Amino acid sequence: MGIFERYLTLWVGAGMIGGVILGLLLPDFFAVVAGLEVARVNMVVAVLIWLMIYPMMIQIDFSAIKDIGKKPQGLVLTLVINWLIKPFSMAFMGWLFFKVFFASLVDAQTASEYIAGMILLGVAPCTAMVFVWSQLTKGDPNYTLVQVSVNDIIMIFAFAPIAAFLLGVSDIQVPWETLLLSVVLYVVLPLVAGVLTRRILSADHHSERLQAFTANIKPFSILGLISTVVILFALQSNTIVAKPFDILLIAIPLLIQTYGIFFIAWFIAKRLKLKHNIAAPACMIGTSNFFELAVAVAISLFGLHSGAALATVVGVLVEVPVMLSLVAFANKHKF
Repeated sequence: MGIFERYLTLWVGAGMIGGVILGLLLPDFFAVVAGLEVARVNMVVAVLIWLMIYPMMIQIDFSAIKDIGKKPQGLVLTLVINWLIKPFSMAFMGWLFFKVFFASLVDAQTASEYIAGMILLGVAPCTAMVFVWSQLTKGDPNYTLVQVSVNDIIMIFAFAPIAAFLLGVSDIQVPWETLLLSVVLYVVLPLVAGVLTRRILSADHHSERLQAFTANIKPFSILGLISTVVILFALQSNTIVAKPFDILLIAIPLLIQTYGIFFIAWFIAKRLKLKHNIAAPACMIGTSNFFELAVAVAISLFGLHSGAALATVVGVLVEVPVMLSLVAFANKHKF
């Protein structure tokens, strides 16, 4: 492993601290960065995530996708975790902490909004960063693509009714622009670029050029991850400094939920005797969140400065370091 990969946790931690400091020192610059949005998707972050995803997309071999139907357990595991367990466990964790454990620390209205934000995170399975976690755990890129694609299709139909049921509201307006733009940016475009790159570099049926190119761009993928962390924390630096206690309160149930969901999926994957390159991405997909969608819905329903919007932002902040710790666990405990 290179120096960036070997000390990735250290670099990400430095990126978190550096992002907060830069956000406080250069507020005008990051205000401009924050304004570079289309349909609630930040274009700077989108480019960095694209940089992370692209190397994995080069590895996708469409000729191998047809064989995924022969081993559907990993796909079934992902769907069960994402749609039958995670939304409801997230709602329960929100209620347990903000209506019971933290009831004396937060007023009733704020507590309800925090729970709502957590629910929106739980109902939005990840579309983009999953490819990064899969790559870091040496997951099967073809299988991961199918898992993400199937989840995106289900999300189109299931997100609104499940969110409406758990939030107790009659009508959820899905921000289709955010959903569709994210799928195009994080799945379609890097997939097309990866396929074209693979075809060009493999034109002479020699894999050396393809392997060399992938190895050369791999450091840029890690740099993209660290840069994403810096920007995310810089954009939320004022909130982090202004509401550290609230962020801590929200982070506690989110952390328990995230680790809990992962280990439930890990236990099932182990019982199913899935191979590591399928089990690890399946568990990651069931654990991470589609934060752009959750933030967009929270803002549209409750307002920009609401507790629900804050809860979804905290979800963004805790996801990268937590998922990296789970990547390390998965790589250390292969089965």
